[in-house]
Amino acid sequence: MELAESIESINQLLRDHYGIDTESNQSMWRVVWANDQYEKVWRDTTPEGLHTLYPQIYEVPKYMTSRDRYILERLVLVPNQNSRELLGLKKSYEPIWTFQTHDKIYLPPKWEAAKFLVDLVLAAIHGNRGGMAKYKEDLSIEAQEERIKKLQEELFGNETSVGDSLSYGSAVAGFHSKETE
Repeated sequence: MELAESIESINQLLRDHYGIDTESNQSMWRVVWANDQYEKVWRDTTPEGLHTLYPQIYEVPKYMTSRDRYILERLVLVPNQNSRELLGLKKSYEPIWTFQTHDKIYLPPKWEAAKFLVDLVLAAIHGNRGGMAKYKEDLSIEAQEERIKKLQEELFGNETSVGDSLSYGSAVAGFHSKETE
């Protein structure tokens, strides 16, 4: 499948917009092809599944279940409890999003999608301070007041004591028919 945007251009935009780690000069965010990603780990089993007497270092595919996909990764600090497994690495790229549909159908990466995802993650982390922009409308004061009236009517238009009783579950429904007269 031909990509509309090159991975290099998307990664350069991610680097320009979201910065680098000043210690390592690595981008804070990047898009990668899953099949190209490997990591060195301590394992007490061989790739074939045989148990070894002592843990050994193996280079294994990073994304065994997400093959043939592009993945958005974020550079994060490795927690101390995982440091030994990743051979003492202090920072590691970790997956944030796989470019695929909910049916696991391949999607090509796009800058707009990557930017949206990064902004969404940063907004969640920072409590929307400097993250996603809040929804804004450019309406006049009169138009805003009319919109508020309409919303109030839709939300609270049928407020009566009977409606309140029904909503709180304390109303008594009566049944009237000609047979009971």
